[in-house]
Amino acid sequence: PIVGVSTRREMLSRFARGSRAPASALARRAAPALTQRRNFIAGSEEYGKHCFKGAVADAYLAKHGLPAGLLDDPSWTTTSADKVAAAVMDWAHDNGASVMTHWFQPMASLGVRHGQTGQVHNAMFTFDKDGKVEWELEGKALLKGETDGSSYPSGGMRATHTAGGYTVIDPTSPIFLRGDTVFVPTIFVSFYGDALDEKTPLMRAQKAVSTQATRLLKLLGYGVDKVGPNIGLEQEFFLVPRKDYYRRPDLQLTGRTIMGKNAPRGQEMCDHYMAAINPVALECMQEIQHECFMLGIPLRTRHREVAPNQYEFAPFFGTAVTQIDQNLMVMQICDEVAARHGLACLPQEKPFKDINGSGKHNNISLGTNTGVNLLNPAQLAKASGSHEIFPVLMAGIVRAIDLHGDLMRMAIASPGNDFRLGACEAPPAIISTYLGETMTAYLDEFRKSKAGKEYAPAVKTVDLGLDEIAPFTMPAEDRNRTSPFPYGGHRFEFRAVGSSQNVSLVNTVLCTIWADSFGHLADQIEAGGKPAEVAAAALDQHWKVIFNGNNYDEANQEALTKAGVWRIDSGVDSLQRLSDPKNVDLFSRHGVLNEKECKARTAVLLDHYSGTVEMEALCMVDMIKQHVIPAVVNAEVEGPHLSGLQAAAAKVEAGLSKMHGAADEYSKATAARELRLETMEAARDVCDKAEGDVPEDLWTLATYKELLFLDSHQGADAISD
Repeated sequence: PIVGVSTRREMLSRFARGSRAPASALARRAAPALTQRRNFIAGSEEYGKHCFKGAVADAYLAKHGLPAGLLDDPSWTTTSADKVAAAVMDWAHDNGASVMTHWFQPMASLGVRHGQTGQVHNAMFTFDKDGKVEWELEGKALLKGETDGSSYPSGGMRATHTAGGYTVIDPTSPIFLRGDTVFVPTIFVSFYGDALDEKTPLMRAQKAVSTQATRLLKLLGYGVDKVGPNIGLEQEFFLVPRKDYYRRPDLQLTGRTIMGKNAPRGQEMCDHYMAAINPVALECMQEIQHECFMLGIPLRTRHREVAPNQYEFAPFFGTAVTQIDQNLMVMQICDEVAARHGLACLPQEKPFKDINGSGKHNNISLGTNTGVNLLNPAQLAKASGSHEIFPVLMAGIVRAIDLHGDLMRMAIASPGNDFRLGACEAPPAIISTYLGETMTAYLDEFRKSKAGKEYAPAVKTVDLGLDEIAPFTMPAEDRNRTSPFPYGGHRFEFRAVGSSQNVSLVNTVLCTIWADSFGHLADQIEAGGKPAEVAAAALDQHWKVIFNGNNYDEANQEALTKAGVWRIDSGVDSLQRLSDPKNVDLFSRHGVLNEKECKARTAVLLDHYSGTVEMEALCMVDMIKQHVIPAVVNAEVEGPHLSGLQAAAAKVEAGLSKMHGAADEYSKATAARELRLETMEAARDVCDKAEGDVPEDLWTLATYKELLFLDSHQGADAISD
């Protein structure tokens, strides 16, 4: 029989509605996971139970005749590997684990690789002469492994006929376990020792900054054995209903919405930041914190962020290598635990248009092996007996930012930051530093007088005139959230870092450029220069990079650009800077990356950008043809939209063809950027206008309204026991 138009629309409407499971149905499916109800802290004795360090490790090491604190000295890898391996196996079995994996960080894995790590799981057993299973973990298996290096991004450093890749334990980052598996943090290098991972350059850069900082400090009369970066990473992310996530191919495959009409509500009321946490999200976050607590990951802070359905975790500070390892595991745990709660975790920088995106603020300081924070002027002066050291160190950091702002910009050029940098949510791609008026005045006086004196940060007292609330003090300096690299009192904060990034490259750059400046100052002092005069000259030369104003103001941006502060608007262009001769020389001199590694890493980063855009473009074409056009036809509103949608899909396909015809990685990435920021944005406008004219019951893609408002889209069933 012939189906009439009205009957056809009714059938399509029922079909579309049927594809949307009601919240109560979702809640019933998710109930088994929710009944776990794991709270953050069940008992302090459980902290770090699944992390092989400190008292946990010492108890098992003692059973094998090894002293407490052995793991604090990396030399155990050459003296006691077999006994440590036996202790690890005992600990693993007591906690129900019987499998071990080397755990490493391939290059350019953000946004596509689950967990952003590589791993091969091997059961810890062998057979005796009678064929019976014996549990065994040998020291050599704990320390080193081999795998196929050609199947990971290598920028041409590995090929099928030269494929050897080797994993070697990183003894500075603790072994941990999840479920039945022991995870051993490692580096990953080629047959020739070339870095195939994110961690090896970071460890080299840490060595470089330690070498040059201790050298400079010794010349300034303060002898220390070692200096290293300590960081704290503020991890932002979105939590959205999983049932609606499954109705968004773009979110599933690329991590962001490449189309979608704005909901009637967004951030207009500034009502989301630090609001009460949604109960469904809270149970998810509690379980995430519980798992991290067991692993010895100190997630201290949780709160809502500025955008709807946006949240943040922040840990205590820790050493850079360990913090980065832990952050990668935090992102993986967020992804996995969210699924158990009927949610999807989105760590991408800009998953939704016209609301705030997510960052991962990289707070960094430098500490000595005796626990002195070199960026804390009072603590440093007390430990060293000198007020001159701090301004000299600050002069070196200011010099580093001014000379190597291009590398800082390169380090934050994740694909998601294309849509985030420069908006009123993240600093623009102009690399200046905010020191605050008090610190700026202090350094200004130092460079003019060439004499060190005590730094006394100003404070002010606030009296509200209320009998119930006593007068209180606060810093006289306000926060400047527009600066990409502000000094926050005892630390710098790299605010422009993207939320999905592995921040190894970020901290590799910071350690290397600081090492270079510290070395430069040391060279001049060793040549006979007076420390204060050397530092004052550096401040004079690089003063322009200090900016305490509003970085979002276009007039200020223009003034900074004219002053010669590094500005690279294109993320693709900034990636090219990694293999610029200036920077190849920098990394090579400090033993961080050689020329081959710089060029290979540049190619990998450009390929990663192009690949990300290609996935997004293919998703857009599919969604237009499989969802948007059918919805327009079924809604009988083809007239205003059909030809525009067909033309938009064709233009995206033409952009893909242009990418595929590019001559090299840079040309391909440049074409991809044009496709992404121009062609696809124009196509998005066409799709979003069509969405506005299609009845809700015929629109098959999850809408912003459905994705972004857990508070009003979850019933009591979703949080019941």
